[in-house]
Amino acid sequence: MEGGIPQRAWLLMAAGDNRGHGGNSGYDDQFDAYYSWDSNVPNHKNLAVGDPIALWDKERLLGVSVIEEIKATLGLKLLSRCPSCNTTRISDRKKSEPRYRCMKCRAEFATPSPDVVEVLRYRARYDAAWTPLDGFFTGGEIRSLAVNAGDINAMRPLDWVAFGAALIARDAGHALDRVSARIDVNWQSEFGVLVEAPQGFSHALVRVRRGQQQFREQLLASQGSVCAFTGRAPVRVLEAGHLYSYAQLGTHFKHGGLMLRRDIHRLFDDGLLAVQPSRLRIDVAPGLAMYPQYARLHDEPLKSRLQDEQVDWLGKHWAEHRLSA
Repeated sequence: MEGGIPQRAWLLMAAGDNRGHGGNSGYDDQFDAYYSWDSNVPNHKNLAVGDPIALWDKERLLGVSVIEEIKATLGLKLLSRCPSCNTTRISDRKKSEPRYRCMKCRAEFATPSPDVVEVLRYRARYDAAWTPLDGFFTGGEIRSLAVNAGDINAMRPLDWVAFGAALIARDAGHALDRVSARIDVNWQSEFGVLVEAPQGFSHALVRVRRGQQQFREQLLASQGSVCAFTGRAPVRVLEAGHLYSYAQLGTHFKHGGLMLRRDIHRLFDDGLLAVQPSRLRIDVAPGLAMYPQYARLHDEPLKSRLQDEQVDWLGKHWAEHRLSA
């Protein structure tokens, strides 16, 4: 990253079974959590852990995030080919007969030729930093912000500088702040850590913060399997939440965190949940109060015993998200 600007960013088309063309059987996407593709797709090797992404559905912007993990697994894929020229560049015409038309040789046919091929299946997870921006840009506006405006690939390079400027112009700078906080220069390596599966045919690239596991273990040992906002919870759903921006400070302070349920962690980072420092009572932002599961937390005491340093950090968080507002 040069001057705080990512070296690359991506615009990803997330349209479920409608993504691609008639020669493709579609992909399993949950656009606010993960994105899937395979080794037949242009740019399939180019996405990397730590890359910022924007998701759209051909008609509008859906949101932005940062890739936290990429898993690759060997698998089979069904392709549909033109019976005349064997290309997969065929169009599925739901209102015309014959139903299929080849975009290469122009042949028309009722049934394509099936072909099962071996592929690498990829899945990128990015839900930790997901920020919805539903409808902030139209499809045409999004296309214009790609590095190459004429690019038709489902995964295409995004002009992050132009995209960021457009977001700021529409008062969506908070989305850039959230993404920037996740683009951390203190990762274990440029592309993450390679994790081999026991079967030997699957691997993953995962972003791992230096000392993050030790930080979590320390918090678990001192606080137990308790979310500081909601109470006891299974260890697997608890995260070590920093009470400050780790991306900015790059240090795990001994008393600088709390165990938080994953959804609580995200809402705390966004300032939708905060703690009134003099009373140590939870404050729920008005925009979150419409949801009963969070509204009932308002003015409740924390479930964890705090050290003085943690109270100090909560005071800084309060000043940033409540007093400044």
